Amino acid sequence: MKKILVMLIVSLLVGSSLAQSDISMATHWYNRANYNPASIARPGYMYIFSNIRQQWAGVSGSPQTINFQMSAFHYPSRSAFGFSLVSDRTGVTTSVNPMLTYAYRIADDDKNSAFSMGLSAGVFSRFFDGSAYEPEQENDQAISTNNLTYIRPDANLGMEYQSNLFIAGLSVTHVFSILSTETLYLNSSHNYGYLIFKITKPEFASYYLGAQVVNQGGNFYYEGNAMVRIKKPTGLNPGPQELFDLGISYRNTRLLTAFAGINISRNFRVAYTYGRSFTSGYNSNASHEIMLEYRIPFHWAACIPCLNNAREDWYR
Repeated sequence: MKKILVMLIVSLLVGSSLAQSDISMATHWYNRANYNPASIARPGYMYIFSNIRQQWAGVSGSPQTINFQMSAFHYPSRSAFGFSLVSDRTGVTTSVNPMLTYAYRIADDDKNSAFSMGLSAGVFSRFFDGSAYEPEQENDQAISTNNLTYIRPDANLGMEYQSNLFIAGLSVTHVFSILSTETLYLNSSHNYGYLIFKITKPEFASYYLGAQVVNQGGNFYYEGNAMVRIKKPTGLNPGPQELFDLGISYRNTRLLTAFAGINISRNFRVAYTYGRSFTSGYNSNASHEIMLEYRIPFHWAACIPCLNNAREDWYR
């Protein structure tokens, strides 16, 4: 894991200048595993997470993203194992990104703090359906009508620290793209840094404030998030029952997103986000996202404080 930490730091320093962007998901405030594999080191449960995002609703060929993740923590080895599959379709191009994830957790259970490091590895593929082009001029020689496929190895690196009061993380995606001169069709490396403050002790509500910065080449994107989670005291050892949450986030690209989530049961959560851009001259059609998350009590975990923390704080 020391090698992973060194590679992550080097990757963050080197950066990238490629063009293609990571998928856009508003619900990353619920689940950070798409860009930080270290975040799957969560004891107590097997987590199944899925979401679908329709960007610029009503526009033909607008981006549609489908994301699926599954992970579980094995406490005796302090290791988490996961799988993810992302499909992103925009116009005539579709990318598919399957990954296997491993994370290692170093925890002080008495102080409820932990440091984790993670690695995701898989392939990134992009497909072009040239027959779907609709050029303004027929027989335009500048447009290829051929079907093209590009497949390359892919990897993400990350580390994360969690305590009772905050979560801090650093990660880099698509590390094989950092020194690549191939700037077309494949995805570029992104660097992520985030800090989330949390107040979870009150019996009737939990509060979260988050800030994130993303670097893609020389471009920086900033995002802030605020969320409140309403709970119902139960008087039981697992703690209060989470009921629903409301939140809002703002990105410096003038993108505003509203969150609403509800717990169908103690282990099943549904959420919806509504986003709209206020950038002049940019497409102002709304973006919609639906998220499903289910957790299964997992007996690999043998740490009672970890199990209690997992029950009190679903995804943090």
